[in-house]
Amino acid sequence: MSPTEQLQRREVDPDRELPHAQPAGFTTSTDLIDPARVASDMGDLATRVRHLMALQRQQVLQLPLGGSFFDVVVTASGPQAYAVMAVLDGIQHTGNERADACGPVIEDPQRSWLLWLVPPGTSEQWGPHRYASCLGRPHQLALPAMTAVEPPGPFWLRPCRSDRLVPPASLHELLNQFQPGPAPHETLLGSALSTIS
Repeated sequence: MSPTEQLQRREVDPDRELPHAQPAGFTTSTDLIDPARVASDMGDLATRVRHLMALQRQQVLQLPLGGSFFDVVVTASGPQAYAVMAVLDGIQHTGNERADACGPVIEDPQRSWLLWLVPPGTSEQWGPHRYASCLGRPHQLALPAMTAVEPPGPFWLRPCRSDRLVPPASLHELLNQFQPGPAPHETLLGSALSTIS
């Protein structure tokens, strides 16, 4: 049979008599798992799975910053910030992939902010910056649905991809070079991130 040849459809009588099956039997296990043997990052696995399922159902998702996800750098939006993104697109672009390669960026048009998702731990090394604030733990970020790619509301200006985040060293340098508007104040920022959607 060739790979393109279709299999013949088998007709099945919906009224046929089915053989009797034994009831399913379940046994209770007495095994106990020692909490010390569970990996430290598995404690909130169920919560993370629920979050990812919500995102797939096109719902807003709230994730903790840091850990194994990402930190966030927040800048003003506008022409200078878009110029930074265009340069990062060129830096991150490889091969025949899409041109919007800089890494995930969310735009919040209501607050005129760009949120750059950077590797976890960036906030510990970022330091004071005139044009950006960087936050990690213990803050949370509300991510827009993956299908939100234009206003109204926060949207993905650059897509969330599994193979990259925005490179923080290049971002830091380019923000100094292009100088996008004033950075949001860190205290205000921390309280607003979880309500961004």
